Amino acid sequence: MDGAPERGGGLRCTVGEPSRLEFAVEMTCQKCVEAVQKTLQKTPGLRIVDIKLDSQTVLVETSLGTEEVQNLLETTGRKAVLKGMGSNVPGLLGTAAVAMVSGRGLIQGVVRFLQVSPEKCLVDGTIDGLPPGLHGLHVHEFGDLSRTFDSCGDHFNPKGECHGGPQDLHRHAGDLGNILATADGRASFRMEDHQLKVDDIIGRSLVVDEGEDDLGRGNHPLSKISGNSGERVACGIIARSSGLFQNPKKICTCSGVTLWEERERSATRLGQAVPEHPTPHL
Repeated sequence: MDGAPERGGGLRCTVGEPSRLEFAVEMTCQKCVEAVQKTLQKTPGLRIVDIKLDSQTVLVETSLGTEEVQNLLETTGRKAVLKGMGSNVPGLLGTAAVAMVSGRGLIQGVVRFLQVSPEKCLVDGTIDGLPPGLHGLHVHEFGDLSRTFDSCGDHFNPKGECHGGPQDLHRHAGDLGNILATADGRASFRMEDHQLKVDDIIGRSLVVDEGEDDLGRGNHPLSKISGNSGERVACGIIARSSGLFQNPKKICTCSGVTLWEERERSATRLGQAVPEHPTPHL
């Protein structure tokens, strides 16, 4: 992984390979387009690729996280929903996956995986409802929730290595270090990993632990096994997701409502009013 590590080996963000993000944005006139252009054009680390009023879509190339770009779009007063992610590398356009994470209490969020190059996997996520502090984040071997989180198996470890940190040569492939939840319970992160491959993790699970992962450097017997990061508090099955231009929906087929209505319903399901932050579920 690239970038400056947080305490405990987690990464909140990294300026690495840019990705392309496709958003549905509630634009109804040319003034809407101009407002979006004005906001995005002055943002470092972001390039506008295309804005289409007729399809209400905005395509950008950026090294910023999806939540940060969504926040920028919504500062214009228009709702925005991420529709797809893609790589600039030919042949990797559709190599994307997503885990819808949920767990104890109001823990809920979404984490996306994108193969930005043959050697790099981008992990971009936002999870709400966590206790403030560091939490271990790992890909586990099974996408099985039949016995809650215990049936997810151990960390994904195809090479039979000991547990380690994300920057270690010898580590589980699923060792993603720590994410940091702020005082409001939100963890937002964007990191690159050099061992994880999107095609290898489809159908597996992503698990958030209650405590900090010691990255295999502690004295506890579990340090070299799991990082001694405590019980599993949230999980999501990793599924293949839409790449660029692969999600034409304006209506959520599961509920028959528009993307904008579904976005507000996500806040209601969390037991919140319209959120201060955009909900990460769509």
